[in-house]
Amino acid sequence: MRCPFCGMQETRVIDSRLASEGDQVRRRRECGECKERFTTYEIAELALPKVIKRDGVREAFDETKLRAGMLRALEKRPVVSDDIEAAVIRIKKSIASVGEREIEAKILGEHVMKELRALDHVAYIRFASVYRSFQDISEFTDMINKLQQTGNEH
Repeated sequence: MRCPFCGMQETRVIDSRLASEGDQVRRRRECGECKERFTTYEIAELALPKVIKRDGVREAFDETKLRAGMLRALEKRPVVSDDIEAAVIRIKKSIASVGEREIEAKILGEHVMKELRALDHVAYIRFASVYRSFQDISEFTDMINKLQQTGNEH
């Protein structure tokens, strides 16, 4: 790996650890020339399917858009960023494990809702209200009632 400080090609790994629930490898490196230290992260590249939008347009899966949508729903909520990243990784694994070349945006949205429900109920309701295009207050109350009923079963 090239040193980000001096550009030298020779760096050595001084420490390796698993990160992000074992889905990443964190490597501490040192440059052989300038002796500066830096950290790199290694992750497996998953073959993710294309997303079929509601209007039929197909586009490449975009992790940034996924994370942004979740962060919008989680805005000003007490959820740790590591938990959000772990949820993003679980969603990616889940859709990659199906082995399909394409996935409907609807199915991807259901994965997001499942993860948000586990992270924060307010964020779950926020996301669901946009995702399911709630038209009036009764749809909010129906979803909240369902959430309360299933919450009492556990």
